[in-house]
Amino acid sequence: MIVVNFKNYKFGKAALELARLIEIYCQKSIIAAPFLDIYEIAKNTSLPIYAQHVDFAEPGNSTGAVIPEILEAAGAKGSIINHSEHPLSLLSIKKTIDRCHEAGLNLIVCVPSLAIARKVKALQPFAIAYEDPQLVSSGKSITYFKAHEVKLFSDLLSGSGILPLCGAGISSSEDVKEAKSLGCVGVLVSSAVANSQHPEKFLKEVSSIF
Repeated sequence: MIVVNFKNYKFGKAALELARLIEIYCQKSIIAAPFLDIYEIAKNTSLPIYAQHVDFAEPGNSTGAVIPEILEAAGAKGSIINHSEHPLSLLSIKKTIDRCHEAGLNLIVCVPSLAIARKVKALQPFAIAYEDPQLVSSGKSITYFKAHEVKLFSDLLSGSGILPLCGAGISSSEDVKEAKSLGCVGVLVSSAVANSQHPEKFLKEVSSIF
C-alpha cells in the first residue's frame, strides 16, 4: 500500500492530473487529496481517495467542520488524521475514530512515537502510520534513521488487525523495500510524488513492492 499525501503541493487540475498518473503507474495506491479535490478525483479515477483530515462533529449546526458524512458523500473511502502538520489530542483522535467507525470510513492515524502508538492501538483504527516529525519532508528516511523503532512498531501491531504503515523522508524504492522488511504493509509518501518533477519514476519502482 502506497499512500500518497498530496498535502497542498497539488490541487485543482494539477491534483487530478497527478491522480491519473498514479493510477497508471501504481494501482495499489491510496491518494490523500485536498478536500475540494476529493469529488473530482473519486469520480475520474478508480483509486481509493482519502481526506487529509476529518472532524468528529455531528451533522447539523457544526459550521466549518468536515464531518465523515461529507467525505463519504464526496466519494472518500477514509482519511488521514493526526499528521505532524495537523496534530490532535488523544481525546480528539478517539472521538474521530468512533465517528468514522459509525460512518464506515477507514482512518489512518499518524503517530510520532511508540508510546502514542500503544495508546492509539487500543482505539482500533484501520491503520496506524509511524512518522517521526523531525524526518517529515527531510529526505532522511525513517526506515534508515529509525529502523529499530519501525520494527518495534510493526511488532506492536502484529496480530491486532490494525495495518502498520510508516512514513517520513521516504523517497526511494529502497526505502519502501526496507519498510516492508521491517514489517510494515505500506508507506506514506508525499514529496517523492506530489512535489516531484518526474513522479512516474518512483511510482514505477515501488508499484510491485507491496
